[in-house]
Amino acid sequence: MKVLKYLLFLLLILGIGFSIYVAVQPSSFKVIRTRTIKAPSAVIYNNVIDFKNLKSWVAWVENDPNTIITLSEKTKGVGGSYAWEDKDGIGTMKTIDAIPNTSIKQELQFDDFHPSKINWTFTPNDDNSTNVTWDISGENLPFMFKAFNVVMGGMEKQIGPNFERGLEKLDSIVVNSMKVYRIEINGVTEYGGGFYLYKTTNATSNNISQVMTQQYESISRFMKQNSIAFSGMPFTIYHDMNMKNGTFIMSNGIPVKEKIVITGDTYILCDYIPKLSALKTTLKGNYNNLPEAWEKTMKFIAENDIEQSDIKPFEIYTTDPVNVSNPADWITEIYVPIKE
Repeated sequence: MKVLKYLLFLLLILGIGFSIYVAVQPSSFKVIRTRTIKAPSAVIYNNVIDFKNLKSWVAWVENDPNTIITLSEKTKGVGGSYAWEDKDGIGTMKTIDAIPNTSIKQELQFDDFHPSKINWTFTPNDDNSTNVTWDISGENLPFMFKAFNVVMGGMEKQIGPNFERGLEKLDSIVVNSMKVYRIEINGVTEYGGGFYLYKTTNATSNNISQVMTQQYESISRFMKQNSIAFSGMPFTIYHDMNMKNGTFIMSNGIPVKEKIVITGDTYILCDYIPKLSALKTTLKGNYNNLPEAWEKTMKFIAENDIEQSDIKPFEIYTTDPVNVSNPADWITEIYVPIKE
């Protein structure tokens, strides 16, 4: 009997000690994780800002496949929200503020506890990668919540690994989404033609993107200085294309409404493409898939006994990468002029 009294007394002392220890624990918390993802900030932001995408990368769903996620009518942008239910309880998440491609603020409500704040920041790097920071913070934690944290090892141990896994999965999903592409042989079509300003140069497969950028910047600068308006998207005419050796002789052009008389040593010229028939191919995806698109185009021409005309083939870049962040959404049209 005396032993039992001692045990009860010891348990009481331990209980009081545990309660005091819990009581002096911080009533607030913050957990932060950062990962560098090799993708433009806009591509990552566009995934995170829409809760429809959340189930594919959030770690809690992976840990508990029986988690029930209920999307609201609005899932994207400020006001977007969703609810979930799992073995630990129910909760909701809502986006309360967002700066496109830069930051997202959200509010998490779990059961009857005080709401927690979720913050995302997307910091671009010079190499076109993005530092993605994801943090959660909370205040006014009740005693039972603090006690649970003590037993489970704290918020860092509970949330940190899930944030790390979520960022890892988000990384994989975003990077893979940028690799998606589709090549379609559209068939013979009519191209309307028109005047254009251009510069001719040579390039290799290693520097062609850089050379093109320099060419277009030079032409655009000239057009701005002389108040000449664009009348279409930039394009490249290939005077010689050696895919095997990776060498090219090309003219990079920008359409204009009328013939431009150019004086002075600018290396910029004006020319005209007549209305013509051409075999058209469309690539939706990164420009690094263009060699495959050209290969399929030329194979189609050979297999169908299509005769090319003397006018050189060209490709038109119908989307501007500045405005379309995901390479999977870039559209390039290939035209190979043919004899009628």
